[in-house]
Amino acid sequence: MGKKGGSRHLKRMPAPAFWPIHVKEFQWVTKPSPGPHSIEESLPISLVLRDILHYARTYREARRMLSERKIKVDGKVRIDKQFPIGLMDIIEISDVELAYRVTPIKGKGLSIIEIPKEEKPFKLCRIENKNNIKRGNIQLQLHDGRSILLKINDPNNPQEDIYKTRDTLEITLPEQEILKHIAFKEKSYALVTAGRNIGRSGRIIKIEESKFAKPSIVTIEDDDRNSFQTIANYVLVVGENEPLLRIA
Repeated sequence: MGKKGGSRHLKRMPAPAFWPIHVKEFQWVTKPSPGPHSIEESLPISLVLRDILHYARTYREARRMLSERKIKVDGKVRIDKQFPIGLMDIIEISDVELAYRVTPIKGKGLSIIEIPKEEKPFKLCRIENKNNIKRGNIQLQLHDGRSILLKINDPNNPQEDIYKTRDTLEITLPEQEILKHIAFKEKSYALVTAGRNIGRSGRIIKIEESKFAKPSIVTIEDDDRNSFQTIANYVLVVGENEPLLRIA
């Protein structure tokens, strides 16, 4: 009889290249559990504590920190040693009162940066999809698996619906209240989250919307006046004139 479902284990060789592990040192590595981010776009929380932040020397110590409820992700205590940490997630460690954010690093992939205390209560999320639901209300689906419900007073004239896919929301943690809406448009400040230009940032100077299966192209000018192009799905708007938070 064939096996059912996916594997619960992960070897180091096929693990994402940006994970800070030695491929040939051991055979196995922690596999992220199903959650808000895919394996290719996340890091397991135990690996973050041990191999990036170095608050734990071993996997056992990382598990102990989690079981003692010392770790918060986006304002919620997490005890799952395999919980996936992804783009823009906020990690808090109660013992040291420090906070960190997952952000893309130039030419490498996702990494962790320390952030000031003022940035702990909120995060930026990109709108990936919109759905119409009962009574004319609208559901916004964000890049980290969250869903936010927009209540519409008049379905025939939905004045509350000012959001579009690819726009960015600044939300509170963990309440998920919308603080600010940043439109995906020219002159907005953006961060590239994947692809060859991952980690680069700058002002959007042109958006070329495409038809059919061809992806839309975005031209960005960085702070050194160098321009480059990437596809729209790789762009996260992080501010109108400048970033709302630390991104590097």
